[in-house]
Amino acid sequence: MELLITIIVCLIAGLGAGLGTGFAGLSAAAVITPMLVTFLDMPAYSAVGIALASDVLASAVSAYTYHKNKNIDIKNGIVMMLSVLVFTMVGSWVASFLPNEAMGGASVFMTMMLGVKFIIKPVNTTKEAMAAVSPKKRFIQSILCGTMIGFICGFVGAGGGMMMLMMLTVVLGYELKTAVGTSVFIMTFTALTGSISHFIIDQEMPDLLVLFLCIIFTLIFARLGARFANKASTKTLNRATGIILVLLGIIVLGVGSLT
Repeated sequence: MELLITIIVCLIAGLGAGLGTGFAGLSAAAVITPMLVTFLDMPAYSAVGIALASDVLASAVSAYTYHKNKNIDIKNGIVMMLSVLVFTMVGSWVASFLPNEAMGGASVFMTMMLGVKFIIKPVNTTKEAMAAVSPKKRFIQSILCGTMIGFICGFVGAGGGMMMLMMLTVVLGYELKTAVGTSVFIMTFTALTGSISHFIIDQEMPDLLVLFLCIIFTLIFARLGARFANKASTKTLNRATGIILVLLGIIVLGVGSLT
């Protein structure tokens, strides 16, 4: 019975996390962490490590799908990624001193607000408008945004997906599909750095079954989400992304209220 419960929890967590990652660029940790803490009674710090590890392949396969559809800005994404990587480790180290209750749900409110934003005020930026932005301005903004995102990534166990999506669309003026594609590209490396940092600092072997199940389920649904997102129109993607973010936020809040 215990095994069945573990499989079901990981399946539901992977479903939400995978679709959120592939479709909207949401970090898997925003869904997986509270699910593991609440229903499997797992220490929050270990849950964060597993969630970030699940994010790695899910983000990588999503990034590949977006790249095939020419919806990634790798050149500018690398600039932000380098800043994110450094401060992900800093945030992870700081988080190791916090109690379980301080972790896991810190990004839920932001997820919901970003979802409402996409529904009420969709992103209609074109790739032509993106190209008109000054490279120097974008370079500086990428470093500053990456610093902030990286610390939050390591601190709350998020791959920084929602933060990057917000920064890329609102601050850097990216077209939505390119923003999501660039976000999951960066998340592949931030999640890898964050998960390694967490496992090293934790100094305990994670639950291998839960780790395996979360990685597999998240990967499968991330692939499905990314394929659908790249075929959708900008209008549909804005609305669907907003709805997914709001629903995931509500679900995570509901799960958190059970603790």
